[in-house]
Amino acid sequence: MSVVQTIFLQFFPASISPSLPSSIPASNNISVKFAIPCCSLASPVTVVNGNVETMPTERNEVRLGLPSKGRMATDTLDLLKDCQLSVKQVNPRQYVAEIPQISNLEVWFQRPKDIVRKLVSGDLDLGIVGLDTVSEYGQGNEDIILVHEALDFGDCRLSLAIPKYGIFENVNSLQELAQMPQWTPERPLRVVTGFTYLAPKFMKDNGLKHVTFSSADGALEAAPAMGIADAIVDLVSSGTTLKENNLKEIEGGVILESQAALVASRKSLNLRKGVLDITHEMLERMEAHLRAVGQFTVTANMRGSSAEEVAELILSQTSLSGLQGPTVSPVFGKRDGMVTADYYAIVICVPKKALYKSVQQLRAIGGSGVLISPLTYIFDEETPRWRQLLSNLGL
Repeated sequence: MSVVQTIFLQFFPASISPSLPSSIPASNNISVKFAIPCCSLASPVTVVNGNVETMPTERNEVRLGLPSKGRMATDTLDLLKDCQLSVKQVNPRQYVAEIPQISNLEVWFQRPKDIVRKLVSGDLDLGIVGLDTVSEYGQGNEDIILVHEALDFGDCRLSLAIPKYGIFENVNSLQELAQMPQWTPERPLRVVTGFTYLAPKFMKDNGLKHVTFSSADGALEAAPAMGIADAIVDLVSSGTTLKENNLKEIEGGVILESQAALVASRKSLNLRKGVLDITHEMLERMEAHLRAVGQFTVTANMRGSSAEEVAELILSQTSLSGLQGPTVSPVFGKRDGMVTADYYAIVICVPKKALYKSVQQLRAIGGSGVLISPLTYIFDEETPRWRQLLSNLGL
């Protein structure tokens, strides 16, 4: 069972209320009403100096939160499948599933914002969610750790957009917007957004003082045309929807670049058995797969008197150096009854965009019998993100 608490906040200028936390915007006379789902009653809660602290709940299973609906959910399952971590869900109506390749791991399908909240409360240990959601609902909570911040899907940006017409016609930057004389305590800039934490923080950090915010979840692009807002703060992918509604992004107005990320609870990593090991395995699989995306193995035969001679020839072409250099090995054959190595096989790794150019260069220096195959995984000796995670945990 969850608890929903309604909180009323009245924001005053910093000069009147100097004790306000830095995370609360000091804009003029902004009234905000939020309904905040609190953590599960099953989670142990301690209040220290007014701050709620939670400890991981008593359970043996490690829990991974995944998006339950939409494109993000589909792309997440596709990524896990590509990493040989297919999610097994007996009934599509169930919210709990498993990944057979990893024992003692439960998969819980949740709304993205609930994944973040339950990481904070200790009801989840790991999650895959957009960076925008982590930033909005995590609100800088140090217990949420970014394990992998770029899973290569869900690309978008949180951006401020204003109309192309009227008083905004010649406004093309955040600085110009802030300097418009129209914004006063009596007539503030009206912004509609679903990001009730990031948007006010961004405005405050950039010196926009006279701003009011209203909350909405969808169809924000219509608000300026309806006259109920001057600007919007929303997620943008291609920008087509903004253009079709006569809105424009402005210089300096991008609040956050976002894509899907693997995140974890610091408390769970430190205190719950098995979480660190499972995180390591998932991170290695994801890193190996993502590094291999768009990469091809190119194999060719080249005539030469030694492996060193062939390697020198290959390395003279910068686009043929591969990840760390070419692999050169002799190709043995019989001539006049004797086993000889007149040819050498070379193996290099080439990105897709440079594939045809690389084949041309190989041919130009004597390569023949060129074979090409896509790569599935590239495992490093140790992923830098794993070293960074251990450092963040003080391990």
